[in-house]
Amino acid sequence: MFSDETLDPVTVRTRWRRSQQEPLQTRSSQTEAVHRGHAGVQTRSTTSSWTQTEPQEPSPDLLHQNPAEPDPPGLLDFLQRTEDLVLRELQKTSRSHAFHGFQADWDQHRQRVLCVHRLQRPAAQDQVLHVSSVSWTCTGSVLVCAYGRTDDGDWTNHKSCVCLWNLDRRNLNPKQPDLVLDVPTAVTSVCCHPKSPALIAGGLYSGEVLVWDTSRTQDLVLGQTGMSAEGHREPVYQVSWVPLQRKGDFGVLSSSSGGRVLLWTLDLDQTRLVLDSAYAFVPQQVPHSSRTSTRVRGSSTVGVTALALSPWDPDTFLVGSEGGLLLRCSFSSQTPAAVPPEDRTVVLRAPAVFSFRPSSGPVHSIHCSPFHRNLFASAGTEGLVQVHSLLQTDPVLSIRASDSYLFQVQWSPSRPLVLAAATGHGPVHIFDLARRSLRPAATVEEGGANVASTCLAFNHQNPRLLAVGRSDGSVGVWQLSSELVDPGPTESGELEQIANQVSE
Repeated sequence: MFSDETLDPVTVRTRWRRSQQEPLQTRSSQTEAVHRGHAGVQTRSTTSSWTQTEPQEPSPDLLHQNPAEPDPPGLLDFLQRTEDLVLRELQKTSRSHAFHGFQADWDQHRQRVLCVHRLQRPAAQDQVLHVSSVSWTCTGSVLVCAYGRTDDGDWTNHKSCVCLWNLDRRNLNPKQPDLVLDVPTAVTSVCCHPKSPALIAGGLYSGEVLVWDTSRTQDLVLGQTGMSAEGHREPVYQVSWVPLQRKGDFGVLSSSSGGRVLLWTLDLDQTRLVLDSAYAFVPQQVPHSSRTSTRVRGSSTVGVTALALSPWDPDTFLVGSEGGLLLRCSFSSQTPAAVPPEDRTVVLRAPAVFSFRPSSGPVHSIHCSPFHRNLFASAGTEGLVQVHSLLQTDPVLSIRASDSYLFQVQWSPSRPLVLAAATGHGPVHIFDLARRSLRPAATVEEGGANVASTCLAFNHQNPRLLAVGRSDGSVGVWQLSSELVDPGPTESGELEQIANQVSE
């Protein structure tokens, strides 16, 4: 079934070994040669120049005297005779105060006042509107100007405006304000917020009080009193921002010829001003002394025409009246005002606590000194700038500023002894109480005849700038010299001496 069989062998040659035994060749390639280059540059020439005065031979006359030569005849005798006299005069000069506090100004002589801007609102001038009030924002760059009337007459039906100029703007147009706030009646007073540059308080001839917010794009009226029964019924003469008990909050204090001083707070939810406190001035409740008279003819109230806040005492404010009364008042007074009962949510209080010697006419302006807690200045129809002390009835100093009336008086924010007064016949006089003479140290005068200076305001951020509003509808911005701005080393002491004077 099975048998052996032998087959021929089969041979399979490997190709790998064969391929390894074949001859090998080597090949290579190379790119063309790359050419490189290096270049540099350097300046090699320099230039040097100089100048020198020609050598000068010293003059023999300027050389020291030869010690070997004798002294000029009579020199030694003269020195011996005058030695005691010269020493006495030097000692007397060292004790003298004739030039005490004097600072020489070696700079080139400049004008004491220089007009740098003259702002106008042609539309307001066409309506024959006066500049009734000016105020600087807390940044010192924007000037706010209110337009109204400062003469007699019923102008409640005449539209007015509040204009704002940014003096730091590069392309300032003096005849085109940066912002115009249209108002339905004459504006009597404006006051910028002491902390927020966008807030402006204003008083109107109609008795309304408004607050504008210029940071808004629409409806700039942040709050207003409206014609409420508890508001003013007479023209508002002045508005001021007052710090409230809550830190950082401010209210608006307004005064009117109706004998009321009202404190308003902002209600942002309802966009209105809410009455917080109310004060009334009644003749029989005005304090008086043997040297003052508080008789007001033909009126049951004391019309408030001027208002000032004390920067030293938050409870103290001062008012001036149409009848010439000058009163120190207290916000914390709890005495009810003797007025007929009315349907009011806020009780009227009588704030007057002290009466100064009255003037013979209306008091137009009061301003407290920023450098002394007891001094303030007042001005009115008498033409006198009177410096008062809160501790005395009579003024400690009276300055005849004008034969006409005065619209406003204000202390300098940088020099304790300098104040400015706006006169009804045109000029603004700047007085320096450090001088022996009470004549004006400088006068701001612009415009033609019968153009009154109706208002003024120092710039607290830049004391060199003084804004002056005029009855022709223009506003001048004046730059004061360093003599009127930089305080001397003894001014505070001299102001203290004025405050300590006893009136005769």
